[in-house]
Amino acid sequence: MPPPRPFRFATGSYATASAAAYVEGARRAEGLGYAVWLTGDHLEPWFFAPGPALTAAAAATTTIRVGCAVFANDFRHPALLAKEAATIDLLTGGRFEFGIGAGWHKPEYDRAGIPFDPPAVRVARMEEGLAVVKGLWADGAFSFAGTYYAIADMDGVPKPQQRPHPPIFVGGGGKRLLGFAAREADIVGIHAKALPGGGIDETGTTEGEFAERVGWVRAAAGTRFDRIELALLVSGVAVAADRRAAAERLAGQHGLTAERVLACPYFLVGSVEGIAEDLLARRERHGIAHITVLPQDTEAFAPVVARLAGR
Repeated sequence: MPPPRPFRFATGSYATASAAAYVEGARRAEGLGYAVWLTGDHLEPWFFAPGPALTAAAAATTTIRVGCAVFANDFRHPALLAKEAATIDLLTGGRFEFGIGAGWHKPEYDRAGIPFDPPAVRVARMEEGLAVVKGLWADGAFSFAGTYYAIADMDGVPKPQQRPHPPIFVGGGGKRLLGFAAREADIVGIHAKALPGGGIDETGTTEGEFAERVGWVRAAAGTRFDRIELALLVSGVAVAADRRAAAERLAGQHGLTAERVLACPYFLVGSVEGIAEDLLARRERHGIAHITVLPQDTEAFAPVVARLAGR
């Protein structure tokens, strides 16, 4: 069995009031020891467009990597996405991590007039989209004939700086999507489930359910499992000596009970030492070493990053 992967921690920002505030956030995260600076890809007004935002963050920093968690496949043709992502990789000096998803937030689809198809259709379209992106990143001309996309003898330019391509991130909570991620991605996010009608199931996930999802990835990945970085997106962090009281505060914010919060791996609650021990145990049990916290938790979680980053 290979040694455990070193911890990598990620955070990021959606949008800020000024360019100075945005890049200062990226510099601050780099100084705190975070390894990756992330943004999202949404049509909501509180999100910057990911390409310009990530390029600006990389230009203002030195070592922190940048990524989009995740590009929504339905928002742009994959030929355009391949060009945009390769350009980001070039302009950031090969510090880009590429995430792609099938979309889940129905209200923005509705407002933009984009059909919010059933999950199986959106996932199938995303699977084709990633095949097109990877094909256009490869050397030479590429052709593809699928159900949703057709590419005819197209040589994608520019090529990304990282070869054969930037690290690919795919996350999910269902068996099909996690199986696809296990076969195609370098980083696999073990997420809460997306709901068929849009949105994310925040009723809580047990350790047993989480372990089952990791098992799906292991089974689908086969011999490549040890090359995959498993990732966790944390819904909420509460660093406090009184674990129960902190869990009750988080529970009120998410419409859960304190018991569900304490039992759910998507919440990190307790002292710095306690959270660090929980993450070490989860890495030992499940192999999770890539941890992302939301922007509002960047500072509170920083002492845990200082303790575990790179270990």
